[in-house]
Amino acid sequence: MTRPRSLRAIFAWPLAIFGIGLAGLVVALTGDGWRDAASWAALSAPVAAVFWAMRTRRT
Repeated sequence: MTRPRSLRAIFAWPLAIFGIGLAGLVVALTGDGWRDAASWAALSAPVAAVFWAMRTRRT
């Protein structure tokens, strides 16, 4: 039997993905130039996380 995980361990990655996405939205709304590239990179992180989760999913 596995040991129960703490709330911090359970929600660490979702909160990190949320923070990256939120930062990407704020950066996208506040400027042009290099901020456009930074926002695209930050907003692609949640999409990449979904693809990674689908690929490594246990069936």
